[in-house]
Amino acid sequence: MDLCIVPIGVGVSVSRYIVACQDILDEFKLSHTLHAYGTNIEGEFDTVFSAIKACHEKVHAMGAPRISTSIKLGTRVDRQQSLKEKVESVESKRNAST
Repeated sequence: MDLCIVPIGVGVSVSRYIVACQDILDEFKLSHTLHAYGTNIEGEFDTVFSAIKACHEKVHAMGAPRISTSIKLGTRVDRQQSLKEKVESVESKRNAST
C-alpha cells in the first residue's frame, strides 16, 4: 500500500505530522518505508487500516482541521510478495536487458 496523508489548514510545513504517523506505524509493528511523497506500508489489511485511522485521529488531535488522504492499495492471494521483492524483480529485469 502507498499512503499519503496531507494535513490541511496547518501551514506549509507538515513534517511533524508525518513523524507522528511514522511513530504510529511503528506502534502497529507495520513494515513501512518513507519516500518523498508518502509511505509504503506492508501488513495485514485490518491492521493497516486501523493504523491509518489512528494516524487520522492523531493528526486531527495535533490541530489539523482537515486531512486529505490518498491510498493506493494492492492485494494478492496467490502468493506472498514483499514490496522489496517487487522492486528487485523489476531491477533484475532491467539489468538483464542491458
